[in-house]
Parts: sequence; C-alpha cells; structure tokens
Amino acid sequence: MRVLLVEDDPIIGAEIRGALEREGNVVEHVTDGVQALDAHAYADHQLIILDIMLPKMDGWEVCRRLRQRKITTPILMLTARDSVDDRVKGLEEGADDYLSKPFDVRELLARIKALVRRDKVHRTGKIHVADLEVDSHAKAVKRAGKEIHLTPREYSLLEALARNEGRTITREFILESVWNNEERLENTVNFHITSLRKKIDADFEPKLIQTVHGFGYVLKSPAGG
Repeated sequence: MRVLLVEDDPIIGAEIRGALEREGNVVEHVTDGVQALDAHAYADHQLIILDIMLPKMDGWEVCRRLRQRKITTPILMLTARDSVDDRVKGLEEGADDYLSKPFDVRELLARIKALVRRDKVHRTGKIHVADLEVDSHAKAVKRAGKEIHLTPREYSLLEALARNEGRTITREFILESVWNNEERLENTVNFHITSLRKKIDADFEPKLIQTVHGFGYVLKSPAGG
C-alpha cells in the first residue's frame, strides 16, 4: 500500500515511517502542507496520515482542499490537541479518523487497517473475513466460494458481525441497533447465532463465529488474532 505521511516532527515521522515500512507499505514522507498537496497531485496513495500543526498550511486546510479536489483517499489526522472541537473540526473538513499524540504505534496500525478495510468495503460493498465474503450491495454471502442462503434476520446479524470484525458485539447491540428492537428476547439472538453457525461454520474451517462469554459474539479469523 502507498501511504502519504505528512508530519513535520522528524522523530515522530521516522517512527511512523519505520512502522509502516515494516508492514510492507511504501511511504512518501513530506513535512509541510504545501508539499502534501503537491505530493498527492502526482501520486496514487491509498492512505494519508496528516498532522494538523504543520508549517505553511495546517492539516485542516490540506484536508479541506483535498476533499474539494474530490480526492476520497482515507485521511487519518494526527494532533497533540485533544479537544472535542478539534476532533469535530477535523471530521467536518473530511477526515475519516483522528488520533491524538502521544499514541502507541500498535494503535496507529490498528486504526490504519480499520480505515483501509472500511474504504475497501465502501468501494466494493464486499467484506472479507478469511474465506467468508459478505456482499452488502447484493445482500449475498459466500464461504469458500459456496453460496450461503440466509434469512433476512440472519443476514443482518452476519453483516453486523462482519463490519465489526474482531470486535465483540453484545446481545443488546444486536437487539437495538441491528434489529431495531423488533425482537425483545435475548434468546432470539442465541437462536439466530446458532442458526448462523450451522450455515457459516458447521461445514468449514476455521470457525469464525465465537462466543465471548458474558459479553456477546465476535466474528474473526484465527489468522487475524
């Protein structure tokens, strides 16, 4: 993946660049806002990491101008300023996510992976977890290339799990946010999880739908941690 890193602090810039390159990414590192606009004019980046406090032109203005140019590349903004107003302003200018300094590089990498995954889903409508494919446009599901037929409620539950890959979602979240309180009983969630497992996991490896006892359910590939 090609990444544009816009960071004027040499120590932070070197740390981020090193972490990204160790993950196999190609990083173009510039140190002010004007360079950032010039760099993106001729390079095809899949992600922009953009500091806010920059020489010549701040990150908010860079973000705004990129969006004016109809550049839809995901933007992760970095800043030492952690006020709600700053976060809101960054998102209003078109940023996709916001990370406050100081941060752990592992969190940065996790945010990047989530952003890139969201962007891919937005562009293609397809979510992939191991050999499972959920097509949110066609409302279709495949596992290892085999079409899986689900009821509407099973599909909405699976899509919610897939969109939150690696994160536990509670029974309450499923009832309120996925099914809009159309079902009131938690055992209905258990019933549909059991039904999904029969269709998604029973005849396949690895098993993707896991129970987090006392909390809810998570969909993840063992290879993804």
